[in-house]
Amino acid sequence: MDRKWKWVLSSGALLVIFLGRMTTALEVPLDLPQPPTITHQSPKDFIIDPRENILIYCEAKGKPHPSFSWTRNGTHFDVEKDSKVLMKPSSGTLVIDISGEKAEAYEGIYQCTARNEHGTAVSNNIIIRQSRSPLWSKERKEAIMVQVGVSLVLQCRPPAGLPPPIIFWMDNNFQRLPQNTRVSQALNGDLYFSNVLLDDTRNDYICYARFPHTQTIQQKQPITVKVLDNSPSGERRPSFMAPLGRSSTQMALRGGVLELECIAEGLPTPEVSWYKESGDLPSSRMSFHNFQKTLKIADVMEADAGDYRCTAKNSLGSAHHTIKVNVKAAPFWISAPRNLILAPKETGILTCRVSGDPKPQIVWSVNGVPVEDSPKDMSRKVEDDTVILSDVQTGSSAVYQCNASNEFGYLLANAFVNVLAEAPRVLTPPNNVYQVITNNPAFLDCASFGSPIPTITWFKDSQTSILNKDPYVIHNNGTLEINVAQSLNSGKYTCIASNNLGTKENHVYLEVKEPTRILAQPEYMVVQRNRKAVFECKVKHDPTLIPTMNWLKDNGELPDDERFLVDTDSLTINDVTEEDEGTYTCVMNTTLDQDSASAMLTVVEEPDPPTDLELTDQRERSVQLTWIPGDEHNSPTQKFLVQYEDLLHQAGVWHNLTEEEGTKTTAHLDLSPYAYYSFRVLALNHVGYSQPSQPSRQYRTNPAAPDVNPTDVQGVGTEHNNLVISWKELTGLQSNGPGLQYKVNWRQKDVEEDWSSETVANASKYVVSGTPTFVPYEVKVQAVNEYGNGPAPEAVVGYSGEDVPMSAPESVQVLVQNGTLAEVHWEPVLTSMVRGRLQGYKVSYWRERSLHQAEAQQEEQQVLAFSGNRTDGRLPGLKPYSLYTLNIRVVNGKGEGPPSPNHNFETPEGVPGPPSFLRIKNTNMDSLTLEWGPPQDNNGRLTGYTLKYQPVNNSNELGPVEEMTFPANETTITLADLKYSTRYKFYFNAKTIKGSGPTITEEAITIMDEAFIQQPIVDVVKGYTEPHLPISPITQSLRPQFHKVHPIGSAFTNVNSSVVGEEGAVISWEYFGPDKNVYVEYIVENSKEDWTKEFVNGSSGSQTYLIKGLKPGTSYRVRVVVKDHSEATIHSTEELVITLPAMKSNQVDLATQGWFIGLMCAIALLILVLLIICFIKRNKGGKYPVKEKEDAHQDPEIQPMKDDDGTFGEYSDTEDHKPLKGSRTPSNGTVKRDDSDDSLVDYGEGGDGQFNEDGSFIGQYSGKKEKDTHEGNESSEAPSPVNAMNSFV
Repeated sequence: MDRKWKWVLSSGALLVIFLGRMTTALEVPLDLPQPPTITHQSPKDFIIDPRENILIYCEAKGKPHPSFSWTRNGTHFDVEKDSKVLMKPSSGTLVIDISGEKAEAYEGIYQCTARNEHGTAVSNNIIIRQSRSPLWSKERKEAIMVQVGVSLVLQCRPPAGLPPPIIFWMDNNFQRLPQNTRVSQALNGDLYFSNVLLDDTRNDYICYARFPHTQTIQQKQPITVKVLDNSPSGERRPSFMAPLGRSSTQMALRGGVLELECIAEGLPTPEVSWYKESGDLPSSRMSFHNFQKTLKIADVMEADAGDYRCTAKNSLGSAHHTIKVNVKAAPFWISAPRNLILAPKETGILTCRVSGDPKPQIVWSVNGVPVEDSPKDMSRKVEDDTVILSDVQTGSSAVYQCNASNEFGYLLANAFVNVLAEAPRVLTPPNNVYQVITNNPAFLDCASFGSPIPTITWFKDSQTSILNKDPYVIHNNGTLEINVAQSLNSGKYTCIASNNLGTKENHVYLEVKEPTRILAQPEYMVVQRNRKAVFECKVKHDPTLIPTMNWLKDNGELPDDERFLVDTDSLTINDVTEEDEGTYTCVMNTTLDQDSASAMLTVVEEPDPPTDLELTDQRERSVQLTWIPGDEHNSPTQKFLVQYEDLLHQAGVWHNLTEEEGTKTTAHLDLSPYAYYSFRVLALNHVGYSQPSQPSRQYRTNPAAPDVNPTDVQGVGTEHNNLVISWKELTGLQSNGPGLQYKVNWRQKDVEEDWSSETVANASKYVVSGTPTFVPYEVKVQAVNEYGNGPAPEAVVGYSGEDVPMSAPESVQVLVQNGTLAEVHWEPVLTSMVRGRLQGYKVSYWRERSLHQAEAQQEEQQVLAFSGNRTDGRLPGLKPYSLYTLNIRVVNGKGEGPPSPNHNFETPEGVPGPPSFLRIKNTNMDSLTLEWGPPQDNNGRLTGYTLKYQPVNNSNELGPVEEMTFPANETTITLADLKYSTRYKFYFNAKTIKGSGPTITEEAITIMDEAFIQQPIVDVVKGYTEPHLPISPITQSLRPQFHKVHPIGSAFTNVNSSVVGEEGAVISWEYFGPDKNVYVEYIVENSKEDWTKEFVNGSSGSQTYLIKGLKPGTSYRVRVVVKDHSEATIHSTEELVITLPAMKSNQVDLATQGWFIGLMCAIALLILVLLIICFIKRNKGGKYPVKEKEDAHQDPEIQPMKDDDGTFGEYSDTEDHKPLKGSRTPSNGTVKRDDSDDSLVDYGEGGDGQFNEDGSFIGQYSGKKEKDTHEGNESSEAPSPVNAMNSFV
C-alpha cells in the first residue's frame, strides 16, 4: 500500500515559501520615494524571428516613476529618430517594426537604463540575433558501394543555422528509417552502420534538418547505398567509429547538459556499456539514449568531472574508450546584493558574492557609472565584493550595480540604497484569519515597513506578556511561528511594529483544525478480466471544513468511461480490461490539507499462447521442442502442456504428451515409431489455460517392430465346449509399423502338449472350439508387424466354458431356532459335478400353511443366496406355528443345478398378532358394547383376550385402569355401570401360551343424560357452553385421580355424535389446534343447499355442542371445521351421518282397520279398470293424455294431498310428516320395480309397493326421483303400517 500525506498551509503557502519570505529584501511601499528597480527585461541572448516585429522588454518601478533610455553596441540609441522603433508609454520596452526592412539592421547588443531623481538602474546586455535557416548546398552524390559486413557512415553535415537545426533521417515516403543497435544516428546527425546487411541496399537515405524558430524543414539530396556480397567481411572484434582513439576530452558547464557518445563497429553488432572510473554514475540525473550509445547527464555539477569509460563488446572481444570530462562554471550567485533602506546616520553593507571557474572578476558601479569614475563619497568604502556605507545622509540615495564575469558569461545585479525617515506601518491586512491543521507549524504574518526598521512584538488574547519563547518564534521579518500548533493555540493575536518615529498594531486570528484522515484505505486488488473491482476509501475530517473527494489513475484523471462509478466512499470499475491496470489514488482535499491513499489494480487473464515452436535434437525416438512463452497477463505461468496430433493414425485428435514447469521453455519428447507428429503447447496460469499455440511443423518417425503386446488378455468360455481368447487391441501409435497382426497361442494347463497358435488381424478375440468343459488353459497374444515381432508375451490362465451343475446338495438338515428363524445345513456338491466356477448355493423355501389349518395355503416362494462354498445358512423372517418346505440348488456361472429333494419343517408357536378389529356399538348413558375379531395371524393356539379401559377427562388426564380377560371363543362384551357423558379409552390384545400380542386401542363417549341438558346451551356470540351437571357429594369424593395424556396427530380426535330427542343431536370432539374460529356445520343428506354453520368457542381440549331444531325422521351430515380470518377452511373432521327418529304418533294402525283394507281394494280395482280402458284406446290409435295425467299426479313432496282432494286427512298431524329422505326402508332392501311398461310404478303415485301376507297394501308413495335416495338406507327394523301411512301425510 502506497500512502502519501500532504499538508497545505494557510493562505495556500508552503513552509518553504514562508522561510524564503523571511530572507527576502525589504520592500518599500510605492507611495514612498525610492530609486528605480528593474522588474522585467528580455533574456541576454535573444534570437528573433525575421517574420515578426522585435519586442525588447524593459520594465521598472520607482518613486517618482523612472524614465528610460537605450544604448546599442555601447552607444546611445536615439529611439525618436528611428520611425521603425517605438517605446511603450511609461515603459522602456521597445517595439521595432521590421516589415519592409531587413532584420539584420537591428542586430546588436542593447542595454536599457531606468532613472529618476534618486538613482539609475541598468538592464543586462541583451544580444539581438536573427534566426537563420540557410539552404543546403547543391551537391551530387555518387552511389556508395559497400561489401556485406563492413561498417558505414552516411554524413548529413547540415548548414549552420541559428539556433542549430534538429536532424532526422527519412525515406522518400517520409517514413523514419528504422534504427537499432546496428544502425543509429549520432549527435552530429550522421547515420552510423556498425555493419551492413544486404537489406540496407536502398536509394532513399535522406537527411532532413528542421529549424525551430522558422518551423522550416530542409532536405539533403538522397544517398544511394548498394551492398555487395561478392567479398563479404568476416566477423571481427569491436572498434570505435566515434570518438576515435582510446581516449578523448570533453568540457561541460555547470548547470548544463553533458552528452557523451560512443559508437562502435564490429560483427556481430557490439553492445555498449558505460561506467565512471572515479565514482558512481549520478543515477537520479542520468539517462541512456540511442541504444546505450549516448550517456546524458542533466544539471551538471562539479562532482561530475572525471573519466568516463565506454565499452563495446561482442562475442569476439571488446574495445574501450575513455572520455575525460572537465566541468567549468559561468559566474553564479552565492549571495546577490539586496536593496537597503537606511535612516539618516545609519550604516549599511552591500555584498556581491559569486563563484565560477575560472574565478569571476567583480566590478561595482553607482547609477550606471563605475565607482572609480563616479564622484567620491566619504561615506562609501568598496572592498572587493563588498560596499560599506556609513553615516548616510538624506539625499544620498543611489542604485549600485555589481557585475561579475569570466570567459563563460557574466552576472549583473542592481541594488538600491534608499535613505528615509518613516514611521512604522503594518502591511499585513487587519483581522486576517489563519487556519492550520493540528500538529503542523503555523505562521502569522506581520509584514511592516519603517525607517529605521521597526521592532515587532506579539501578544495573544490581549495578554501583557511578549510571545518570544517556546513554542513561539518571532522571525526577523516579523512573522510569528508556532512550531506544533494545537487546539489551545487558537485565538486572537496582536503584533506591534515600533521605531523611534512611532508604533502601529495589527490583529490576526488563528484557528487550529482537526486533520483529514483516511480510515479505510483502498487495497491492492488482483481481478480477472471482465469482472468488477471495488476500491474503498472512507475518510474522517474536521466538520468545519468542506471535503472534496477525487480519484486519480496513475496520478492523472480517471478515464471518461461509464464503467467507472464514483460513490461517496468507493470507486467501482465494471468489466475490467487490461487498460484499467495501474495505481488508483483517492485524494480527500479540504481548504487546508489533504490525505491520499493508493492501491494498485492488477488485471489477470489466461496467458497468451506460446509462439515460435521449433524442433531440435531430432532422433529416431525423441525430439527437443522449444517455444517462446506468451504474455502472462500478470499471472505467472504455472506449467506448459505439450500435446501431439498423429496425422497418420488419428488426424484432428490431440493427445496430452507431457507437462513442463512454467519456468521452462523446452521439453524432451519421447516418440513412437511410424507416426506423423505435430505438436502444440498450452500455457496454464492461475486463471486457466491459454489457447493452443500454432502447431509445429510435422515430424515423422520411421517404422519398427512393436514395442508392446496387447493388454487385458483373457481366456473365458462362452459355451461348454469353447474358449474365447480376447485382448485389447493396440492403437495405431502403438503398432510401430504397417501390417499389424496378433499371434494367438494356447494350450491346456498342466497337460504335456505343445502350444497351438493362430495369427489374426483387425480382431480383438479368437474362439477355440472343441474344448473340455471348464478346464484351465494358458493363453498369450503377441503383436506382429511387417518389421518384426513384439516382445515375448506372458501367459495368462483362463478357463473353457461352463455347463450347468449335474447334481444337487445332499444331507439337507434344518435346525429350527425359534418361531421366526431356522438354520439349514447341507453337504457341498463335488467340484466335478459343479462343471464350472462355483458361485454359491440358493435356498428356496415357502410356507405351506399354518398349523391351525388342515388345508394347504401355499405362500409365495422366497429365495436366499449364499455365495462361495458354504454348507449352511440362516432363514430369517419365518412365521410361527407354520409348516415350511425348502430345497437347495448349487449355482455356477452357467446357471443353477437340480434342486435337492423337498424338506419340510415346522416352526413353534409365538405371540399372536393384533386383533383384526375392535368396534364399539350400542352406546348408552352408562353402558356400551365392544365387538372384536380374532388376529389374522394367531401364530399359535389362542388362549384368550385381555381388555383394559380407563376414563379420560376434558383436560386429557387418564383415570384408573380396569382390566378384564375373556376366553378365546368370545367376540363381544357389554360393559355396564359406566359414567354418563364420559370418554373412555380401551386397550385390547390377544394371547397365546407364548405371551400377549400387540395392543389395539379405541375410544368412545357415553351418552349425556337429557335430564341434565340445560337450556339454552348455544349462545350465538360466545358459542357452546358446557352444561353444569349436578354432582353429588358421593360422586365428588369418589372422583378418580387422573394423569395427563398429550395428544398427537391431527387437530381433531375422538369425534362422536349422539341423538337427543327428536329434534337435537350432540357432537363431541377433542381439538388441539391454535386457531379459535371453530364451527359446527350440518346439512340434510343429499341436499344441494348450503351448509348451516354455527360458531363454537374454539378452546383446546374436549368440546361438546348441542344442535337444536332438527327435523324428526331426517338424516344429516355433520362436521366440525376450523376457519381462518378469510373464512377459508384449514381443519375439518370427517363427516358424520346422524338420523333423527320419526316423531312418535298416537294414531291407530290403519293397516289393521277393515274399512281401510276395503278402500284400498276399491282403489286397486279402479286403477285396473283405468288401465284396461287405456289399453283399449291405445290399440285403437288414440292418444293418452300423459301430460294431463302427470299434472294430476305430481310429486307429493311438491303438492301434498289435503282433506279436500281425497287424502287421508284424519291421519295427518302437520306438514312435517311429508316423506323424508332419511326414512327407513324395509329390512330386506329396496324393492325393484317391475320391468313392465304398464306397471303401477309407472302410472301410479307410489314408487315402491309391497303387500303383506294378507294382501294388504303397505307400500309408500313417493316420486321416481326418490328411489335412489332410499337405496342404501337399510334398517333391520320391520316396516310399520303407521309409518307407511305417515308417508302420505
